[in-house]
Amino acid sequence: MATKIKKGLIYAFLIIAAIVCGIPFLLMVINSTRSGVEISSSFTLIPGTNLIENWKLMSDYFNLFKGMLNSLIVAIPATICAIYFSALTAYGLAFYKFKANKVVFISILVFMMIPGQLSMIGFYQLCSKLHLINSYIPLIIPMIASPGTVFFLKQYTESDLNPEILDSARIDGASEIRTFHTIVIPIIMPGIATMGIMSFIGTWNNYLMPMILLTDKNKFTLPVMMSTLRAARDLQQNQGAIYLSVAISVIPILLVFVFFSKYIISSISAGSLKG
Repeated sequence: MATKIKKGLIYAFLIIAAIVCGIPFLLMVINSTRSGVEISSSFTLIPGTNLIENWKLMSDYFNLFKGMLNSLIVAIPATICAIYFSALTAYGLAFYKFKANKVVFISILVFMMIPGQLSMIGFYQLCSKLHLINSYIPLIIPMIASPGTVFFLKQYTESDLNPEILDSARIDGASEIRTFHTIVIPIIMPGIATMGIMSFIGTWNNYLMPMILLTDKNKFTLPVMMSTLRAARDLQQNQGAIYLSVAISVIPILLVFVFFSKYIISSISAGSLKG
């Protein structure tokens, strides 16, 4: 009886927490159907009637689908680079013991503590000398070096991957790169999926670097395009359109979460072999 009560309280808490977390998304969707005056003057959970007007207003400032396409062109390759090369680096640091192992890992920890904004001027000058201004390359390639992702995956790999599995693969004649692709990646997939979600969200929502590096309006990512609404003179009139663009921009993030979450669940259910 006590166990059932405990489970009931836990489920009740989780349901309440889910509702609380869902309220901001609900308000975002509702406000996307209301006018700016209505949003500023009152609070309600009843949808408005200005959805079409907000869409037309948003379309006057930028092409939403073009912005989403540009953001996908950046976010997908950047996420793949971040999780693949970070997983490869984490695996090397976790299971290959060499003299500079600790030095490299400490360097990664140090780079984690340095704000990216400090290197922004130097990075811009480098991109300028390499003629990479107004290109997506500087927004994608640097994701290969992702200190936070490497740190997380190294800790995850050490805790979830049994070295005996690797020794068995080597005895069977598997190369190191094949071992990594066929054994290591499936076992640490929950960690990769988790960081994949975080990397995609971070790249998708990235505003500062695209704003600095991109000069062609047709190449602007979605956050940069959305800023034209916020920078407009009549901010109150644009509020409904801002909410609408934000609500639509969340859809790819939700799809990525659904896609990666199945790998998290299936990998956790399968588990890994332990000695």
